[in-house]
Amino acid sequence: MAASASCLSLVVLVALATVASAQLSPTFYDTSCPRALATIKSGVMAAVSSDTRMGASLLRLHFHDCFVQGCDASVLLSGMEQNALPNNGSLRGFEVIDSIKTQIEAICSQTVSCADILTVAARDSVVALGGPSWTVPLGRRDSLDANVPEANSDLPGPTSSRTDLEDAFRKKNLTTVDMVALSGAHTIGQAQCGTFKDRIYNETNIDTTFATSLRPNCPRSNGDNNLANLDTTTANTFDNVYYTNLMSQKGLLHSDQVLFNNDTTDNTVRNFASNPAAFSSAFTTAMIKMGNIAPKTGTQGQIRLSCSRVNS
Repeated sequence: MAASASCLSLVVLVALATVASAQLSPTFYDTSCPRALATIKSGVMAAVSSDTRMGASLLRLHFHDCFVQGCDASVLLSGMEQNALPNNGSLRGFEVIDSIKTQIEAICSQTVSCADILTVAARDSVVALGGPSWTVPLGRRDSLDANVPEANSDLPGPTSSRTDLEDAFRKKNLTTVDMVALSGAHTIGQAQCGTFKDRIYNETNIDTTFATSLRPNCPRSNGDNNLANLDTTTANTFDNVYYTNLMSQKGLLHSDQVLFNNDTTDNTVRNFASNPAAFSSAFTTAMIKMGNIAPKTGTQGQIRLSCSRVNS
C-alpha cells in the first residue's frame, strides 16, 4: 500500500512538472503584450552596439539565473545571489534588463516577467553578435526569493574539472553534449585575470606562446581584475572558433581546456570545430533546454514591477 502511494505521488509530481513546462509558449505575450519581444530586442541591440561585451554579459546572466533554482530571475534580486562567490564582482548587465523592464512596464503593466525578459535578452544577445536565433518558449514568472547557498554550490567555476562540469550539468538534466555546446558561449566575452592566472603560469596543457602573450596583462602578483578575451581570435563574433582554440590548447580558462584534453568530450569539440552548423544546432537546443529548467508558471511567484526587488 505504501509503495503504491509513493508511486502515485511520483506520477502526480511528474504530471505537475509536465504541466508547468507545457505552459511555456512562444506566443504567450501575443495578445497581452504584442510589443514585448520587439522592445526587448531593441534594448539589447542598443546595449550591445554601445558595449560589445554586454552581449556576453547578458548571456552569462541568464545562465547564472537558470542554474540556481531555475529560470526565475532570482539572480536579478539586489544583494542576494549577486553576492555569491561565483557572481560577486563579475555579473554585469543589470541596468540593461532594468531599462528594458521599465520600457515594457510603460506599455504593458505587470504583464511580462523579468525571467522572460532575461531569457529573450540572452537569445537576442547571441543574434546581435552574429550567432544563431531560436524560438524562446515564454510564460515564466519571477521568484519571490533567491538562493545564495545554491548559487555557491551549483554554478560551475573557471577551475572546474571535466567531471565537475558534467556533474553540474547533469544535475540540471543537461547532457554532456549540452555542456560542451553551452561552453561555446565563451566564443564571446572576457574573463578576469584572477580566473585564469594559475593556468597561464602553472598548467602544461596550454600553448606556450599563448600563455606568454597573456602574462604581461596578468602578472603573478597583481592585476586580478584585468580582462582578457575568452576567444582571442574572433572576440566579438559568436562563432565556432572557440573549439578550434581548444584544439590548439588555447582555451583561456581551465574549465574550457578540459573539454579537449584527451578525454571523452574531444570528439564533440572536433565536431563543433569543423561543423559550424552542428555547433549552432546543439547550442540552440541546449539553450532551450536550459531555459526550461524549473520555470515558475501559472500562479507561482509573481510578475515583478522592478526586477531588482519583489513586489511590496
